[in-house]
Amino acid sequence: MAQGVARGVVRGAVRRVVIRPLVFQVLRSLDALTYTSGEGLARSLSVSRSTIWNAVGAIERSGVRVLRGRSRGYRLAESVVWIDAGKVSGMLGRTAQCLQLTVLDHCDSTNTALARQAEAGAPHGTVLLAEWQTAGRGRSDRRWASAPGAGLTFSLLWRFDKGAMHLSGLSLVVGLAIADALRTLGLREVSLKWPNDVQVRGRKLAGVLTEIKGDMLGPCAAVIGIGLNVSLTDALVDSIDQPVTDLARAGLAELDRNLILAAVLSGLATTLTRFDREGFAAFRPHWQAQSANQNRPVRVVLPDGEVVRGRMVGVDDQGALRIDAGGQIRRVFSGELGRARAPARSAQVSHAPVATRKRPQQAGIE
Repeated sequence: MAQGVARGVVRGAVRRVVIRPLVFQVLRSLDALTYTSGEGLARSLSVSRSTIWNAVGAIERSGVRVLRGRSRGYRLAESVVWIDAGKVSGMLGRTAQCLQLTVLDHCDSTNTALARQAEAGAPHGTVLLAEWQTAGRGRSDRRWASAPGAGLTFSLLWRFDKGAMHLSGLSLVVGLAIADALRTLGLREVSLKWPNDVQVRGRKLAGVLTEIKGDMLGPCAAVIGIGLNVSLTDALVDSIDQPVTDLARAGLAELDRNLILAAVLSGLATTLTRFDREGFAAFRPHWQAQSANQNRPVRVVLPDGEVVRGRMVGVDDQGALRIDAGGQIRRVFSGELGRARAPARSAQVSHAPVATRKRPQQAGIE
């Protein structure tokens, strides 16, 4: 596995962490129950004590808290449940037959890596998961901030016989599948923000990035990137320049990432199979029932800077946002959605471009 460089999304600075295979070897050798001596680590890995010291420093800079005990060594502040492909496959049951999971310690971006594999002929249902993405991507070239073992960052390759023009609403059904899977695990307050955010109490829990290649009328392949926060450190949450949360803070009792991944993959396989047959229209009522902004005053900044204000009245059969702007229904296919600060007496559309800037976003993916 090639060496990677991580750029953490933090306020006021860009944090760079050099990741080598040895760093993850050390990380996987530590746990939260007992101290492991630096001398013992150096001996077992056939490296010097100073090399272990540097590796532990890289682990800490990645966002993982390491406790140091004089004459005792190192231990993790919190336990990490690593992803086990065999265990996940067993949890998937029959669904495992249509999915092929590969787990990496780290890579730059699972979407980028899987897109290369797709072009080389990777089969339908290929799943690529990284314990840590060093350059996770989201919409508008945003970065997805994460730390090793703190969430789930993976991409799924799904091939369609239909052309790209028939895949409208794909990112919406992916978000819906994630929300439904989390409900089966006991999460109750999950909701959806158009087009592809999964939220809990207004804070971002997961995001989706879909990238489609192929013909408009012929076969095409979708690389679906997903970032789901499981248990982030306070420092990482504070560093992200938008309201975020994770499954631990949302109150989910079972935080075994293998179980969570299996539930999400199973839900995705079922949902995408139906989407391929029926399109987004079949999911529209269910999506609207889970929308965080349904019938609420909202504002949308369009790609050209135009601001549309009004009441969100749902989405159409293609997944486009429908806004009642002063009695006129506006369809929005792309833009940044947010709640209006206060309901206006008459909704309006502003044609004056607004200044926008790229702000640090979450592990990821929007």
